[in-house]
Amino acid sequence: MKTKKIITAPKKPRVNVITLGCSKNVYDSEVLMGQLKGNQIDVVHESGIIAKDDIIVINTCGFIDNAKQESIDTILQYSELKAQGKVGKVVVTGCLSERYKPELEAELSNVDAFFGTNDLQNILTNLGADYKYELLGERLLTTPSHFAYFKISEGCNRPCSFCAIPLMRGKHVSRPIEELVKEAKSLVRNGTKELVVIAQDLTYYGLDLYGKRNLDELLRHLSDVEGLEWIRLQYAYPSGFPMEILDVMNERSNICNYLDMPLQHISDDMLKSMRRGIGKQKTIDLVDAIRNKVPDIALRTTLICGYPGETEQDFQEMKNWVEETRFDRLGCFTYSHEEKTHAHSLEDNVPEEIKEQRVEEIMDIQQSISFDKNQDKIGNTYKVLIDKKEGDYFVGRTEFDSPEVDNEVLLHASTNYATVGSFVKVKIDRAEDFDLYGQIVK
Repeated sequence: MKTKKIITAPKKPRVNVITLGCSKNVYDSEVLMGQLKGNQIDVVHESGIIAKDDIIVINTCGFIDNAKQESIDTILQYSELKAQGKVGKVVVTGCLSERYKPELEAELSNVDAFFGTNDLQNILTNLGADYKYELLGERLLTTPSHFAYFKISEGCNRPCSFCAIPLMRGKHVSRPIEELVKEAKSLVRNGTKELVVIAQDLTYYGLDLYGKRNLDELLRHLSDVEGLEWIRLQYAYPSGFPMEILDVMNERSNICNYLDMPLQHISDDMLKSMRRGIGKQKTIDLVDAIRNKVPDIALRTTLICGYPGETEQDFQEMKNWVEETRFDRLGCFTYSHEEKTHAHSLEDNVPEEIKEQRVEEIMDIQQSISFDKNQDKIGNTYKVLIDKKEGDYFVGRTEFDSPEVDNEVLLHASTNYATVGSFVKVKIDRAEDFDLYGQIVK
């Protein structure tokens, strides 16, 4: 009797995904990894252990100079490993690749393929995988399973003069409510308790699909998903801000009293040149209206120092406003002169050292504000989500803090016990500039 010869398909190389840049890139990498896993391809995220036949996929950022340089350095690093025979293949995707593909192809001949921000199906084909429609909403999380970034739209229609995102991400495209609810339910089934809702511009959501700003309706549907305990909003735009989302925030206990709204500047001259569609007084009125409607809201904003033509008077105006407004959270960045943006036609006339000095001054003010606000929390009790155990401490966040960028709550492990991904009640007994310390209470 003849023995049958069993033929097994050759094992596909492992894919190691490297993610650079913002939370939108994190989300895109997770979707790609979910599709690869669905194709029975071994996939890991940023593994430090590299095999010689590994395929490296680098999801790049092309937003500002520092991010672009980091992306190029990472591509060069893995290209060199490929030249040494230590990895099998290098594939580049994401914003830098979308924006500079011809230049990158000409300069980096050791890269096997370049793809843009909307090339998921082509990347999968290149990696020997098929796009599986039944996996819509399925992702391989790179964050701890208890929270997930949740992208509700792609692209941006805003004309901000300094921003290259529309060049890399295209026009605004909202995702349908039903699709988003399905994805949220899938995440919750797998242990997610917090959704960090992201987009280039949350407040534009729905205009293209439903003919109206529809973020409030989406939030109600997401809020109804059983088991979802926190929903957090990041990246709202001030012009045309839909105040009705604050009504939903007040109505629904699982929508965090938190809003990230990058305002960029306060000087009328700067706002006009930045093409923000809103002036100083309307910005001030909007912040006041939001705080009046949701009195305990934590407002986070982002500012730019050193935009072309920014005078000392413009900067002092912004400094005074930051001191008066007392944002709960604030980030500040130096202006980056980006090709093909409207502002690139202006002279980048603020010296780099002045830009950096101005950022430092703003952040010094914010550090003092944060310290004062944290002192006011001593003696209060908050619901805290435990993110990790680090050294001698359990580290968590209140509803007023987004992962990676905001304040943390530290609980000493000698007197507290918690499990990662759980909610605990914490009484604050000490506070520093950006950290709170406390004890778990029943």
